[in-house]
Amino acid sequence: MRAFTAAAVQIAPLPGPLTAASVAANCAKAVEWVERCVAATGAELVVLPESASTGFTPGVGPDELWDLVSGVPGPVTEPLQDVARRLGVHLVWGTYERGARRGTVHNSAVVIGPSGDVLGTYRKTHPFCTEMRSRGGWVEPGDEVVVVETDLGRLGVVICFDGDYPELARIQAVRGAEVIARPSALLRSADLWELTSRARAYDNHVFVVGANCTGTDPAGVLYFGNSLVVTPTAEVVARAASHECWVSARLDPERAMASLTPGSSVPHVFDHLADRNLDLLRRYADDLVRPAATSFPHAAPRPTDVVD
Repeated sequence: MRAFTAAAVQIAPLPGPLTAASVAANCAKAVEWVERCVAATGAELVVLPESASTGFTPGVGPDELWDLVSGVPGPVTEPLQDVARRLGVHLVWGTYERGARRGTVHNSAVVIGPSGDVLGTYRKTHPFCTEMRSRGGWVEPGDEVVVVETDLGRLGVVICFDGDYPELARIQAVRGAEVIARPSALLRSADLWELTSRARAYDNHVFVVGANCTGTDPAGVLYFGNSLVVTPTAEVVARAASHECWVSARLDPERAMASLTPGSSVPHVFDHLADRNLDLLRRYADDLVRPAATSFPHAAPRPTDVVD
């Protein structure tokens, strides 16, 4: 990894009923914000929110959503591919993606390189319970971990609720990820958003660039923004408020773990990856994939509970 500036752009989707015209307008709006952000910050990596082409809660069923979006690459990525090519930057773009059969929709994050090519597509492996089609929602889960080799470094991707699962980020880090992008439409709480982003950065000594949605989606759900950039020692070095904006920070691998805590004279001497007790992990490997559930009572999800 080399030093570079990364930015998280938080924008609001168009409110109101989702249409082909609003999907195109959301893509055009994202292009405009990328242009403004790169001009102001010189960012070489720009991360945009989850499902930014539509808004997280689309207000339509999976068949109609399938009709309104496209495959990747396709109309939902081409405007972003064009701006990445024109500006020579890397983008992580959140969009619903048309699957192989009508009604099969993935919640995807597309990594676009400075050539405009799609370098990788990550499909959310841990959809929030109410978004899952098997529970009355509109999304089919993905089944692959993605780490993309880029000119900047190795880039992993998680989407929103994925960030609650330490195993996913750990696999990416073991596979060499140095930066994890987290496009999101999270509104459970700002505390949980920061906690999980900082924990995944610190667990694995990676940078996390989290872009969270703001504004109102087609179903009328409100989002709080608070996009952030976190260092491998869990320091939040950039944080947004709740309005449309961007935040940016310089990601410098030489300084990422220079001290135990920010500004401290005490050097950072441990490595959460290298220091794992692999013998212990091998001994209990089956427990990592054994079905389990919390013993504490909690409410069952309802179709109206759309929080991610």
